[in-house]
Amino acid sequence: MFMLYALAAGIAVGWLLGGRLAGLGAIRIRWAPVALIGLLAQVVLFFGPVAERIGSAGSAVYIGATLLVLVVVCRNLAVPGLALVAAGTAANLAAILANGGSMPASPAALSLVGHGVNAGYSNSAVVADPALWLLTDIFAIPAPMPFANVLSIGDVLIGIGVAWAVVAAMRNGASGNLPTRYPHPGTHGS
Repeated sequence: MFMLYALAAGIAVGWLLGGRLAGLGAIRIRWAPVALIGLLAQVVLFFGPVAERIGSAGSAVYIGATLLVLVVVCRNLAVPGLALVAAGTAANLAAILANGGSMPASPAALSLVGHGVNAGYSNSAVVADPALWLLTDIFAIPAPMPFANVLSIGDVLIGIGVAWAVVAAMRNGASGNLPTRYPHPGTHGS
């Protein structure tokens, strides 16, 4: 849900810089259906009945879904901001893989959110001595805020990258420069 804040911030900054929402329609993401499959798998994985039944397969599904999204993001690095999204996703994936398939969450961050790790499958776990602890969920959007949750440095990078992509697209729309797609590096607008 942190991404909703990133989207809102990107739209606000884009608008303040004279951008137009129409510019968002110019962003073309190659292999977008693959990313949607990965994101949908992540959403469904945390749906109560699925989370309760998925068991030990949850980690593999989550890692696979995250890899799908990372592949698509890397395929679209020419889109402004997506290099940060890729770096954040890779950081999250590194922390998850280094900790046995779950993202360690700081007990202090969880207490700010006002709850512990979810029942059933959760991509979060409280770990006494997490590997790559700096990349784990050590930050929190506190409970009084909407969508309170724990987040990592990777999540922050993803959020900044998403906001940057929104601002860049909106500003391109304001200039009348609405490309049909952002070219992939090494090509000529293909």
